[in-house]
Amino acid sequence: MERNDTPHLRSVRIAAPCHESWNAMPGSERVRSCERCQHKVYNLSEMTTSEAEALIRTAEGRLCVRFYRRADGTILTKDCTVGATARRNKRVAQAIAGIAAAVGSAAALFRPHPTMGTPLPVVQTIPGPISHPVMGAIASSNPKTLDSNH
Repeated sequence: MERNDTPHLRSVRIAAPCHESWNAMPGSERVRSCERCQHKVYNLSEMTTSEAEALIRTAEGRLCVRFYRRADGTILTKDCTVGATARRNKRVAQAIAGIAAAVGSAAALFRPHPTMGTPLPVVQTIPGPISHPVMGAIASSNPKTLDSNH
């Protein structure tokens, strides 16, 4: 989906971030229940762009969300090509590291006289696009900015 087709997603702002533990909340990767405030928390980064847009557009009242924001300010969604590429690159790097470890271990087993102090190769993974998620209730100074259809 083009960036111009995501007015609701572009307008998402969190006034006061929530510091509850996502991992402590029961639920799935897409939606969990916060036992402290008794609200559902929706993970926009586990939804497609159109699913996240529809959720924000049809929400009534308080909407708590969790998401990753890219360096350019856009919210990372499940169908984001940049995020998918970063996830794929991370999996490839992890697979290469695993193969390198297996080959290194096999080589060490068959080496007749192992030498001590030989440095191991360094395998670096490609960092993801975001360092940490943002979570909290969506804030809007003008309720009509969340839904341009009214």
